[in-house]
Amino acid sequence: MADLEPLVQRLAAENPEFRKLQEDHAKYKQELNELNSRGFLTADQQWRVSELKKLKLMGKDRMESLIRHARDAAHA
Repeated sequence: MADLEPLVQRLAAENPEFRKLQEDHAKYKQELNELNSRGFLTADQQWRVSELKKLKLMGKDRMESLIRHARDAAHA
């Protein structure tokens, strides 16, 4: 991932979708950390944890796709 850092930084600076995905991913991670730090979760909170994990994964998959596309374009 370290070799991808310049590409990730460029995408974050130039691509609004990528930037939004990064922001959302950080927000979901923070909310997950807050929920997971509780000793007990209600059924709704457990559902939210599951939903946040799915949202994080979908966002990460999309970011990886954008990185792959940008890397391929740079090598073409």
